Amino acid sequence: MLALIAGMGDLPPALMARLPERPLVCALHGFAPAIPAKIRFRLEHLGTFLQTLKAAGVTRICMAGAVRRPEIDPAAIDAATAPLVPRLTAALAQGDDGALRVLITLMEEQGFTVVAAHEIAPDLLPEPSVLTKNAPRDVHHADAQAGEACVAAMGAADVGQACLIRGGRVIATEGPDGTDAMLDAYGKASDQQGGDLLDAVSDAAVAAFDGLTDWLVGEAHGQGHIGGTILFKAPKPDQDRRADLPVIGPGTAERAIAAGLAGIVIEAGGVMVLDAPRVTQILNDHGAFLWVRPKGGA
Repeated sequence: MLALIAGMGDLPPALMARLPERPLVCALHGFAPAIPAKIRFRLEHLGTFLQTLKAAGVTRICMAGAVRRPEIDPAAIDAATAPLVPRLTAALAQGDDGALRVLITLMEEQGFTVVAAHEIAPDLLPEPSVLTKNAPRDVHHADAQAGEACVAAMGAADVGQACLIRGGRVIATEGPDGTDAMLDAYGKASDQQGGDLLDAVSDAAVAAFDGLTDWLVGEAHGQGHIGGTILFKAPKPDQDRRADLPVIGPGTAERAIAAGLAGIVIEAGGVMVLDAPRVTQILNDHGAFLWVRPKGGA
């Protein structure tokens, strides 16, 4: 039996629609997934939760959907979870990938197989191609290189999977609230500043990546503002892809259009696309593109 630990967003329902048998749907306390959860659990009761899954005949676990990092209440920790506390505490002190690696290890030690969402739904990973009628221009190819370098630097610090690039410059990076929040903030700032927020945003965004070469901030390309802003999204380098693989969907496309983006670039094999026909329709209707780009270019 499969247990689906469902977070927020459209990924859990997309997986449910593709599963031949209904899984045991579970949810972390404080988060309301878009599908009904039969079991809700607290992180302070993780040990008991895993025992419950085992007693129910669960052998496989898939974690899908967005959750925010919970705070642990020491007074709420139960006896089955107490031996795990040092490792849980250490996990929560790490970035998202580090924390998920520890959680996956704890599940595997209890005899569960952790299954990736894209193993359940491989069709959510599109093949390398331009999926829209509109194609990226040469400047966008250069910007995608900058985006790949930026996400690699972010990933090395375990701090995000997406950024906004314009004219070879990093102008915004994904924070703890995710890609949608970054796009909303960019669109709002762009409206307030007449569409030109490079000076307002890029300095702060690039400051976190002093180790990157000068071309990342546009000094080598010299493209200025030609081509418009793109969203670049990819998994972190060496990320455990059994959890937290990046996702885009119609909501991402709508926010990208609202923010005035020229297009979206995602890493082939590393970013899932929910409802690809709807995503491409939204982008086509507004002259934007979706490029599923192989890692390293081409």
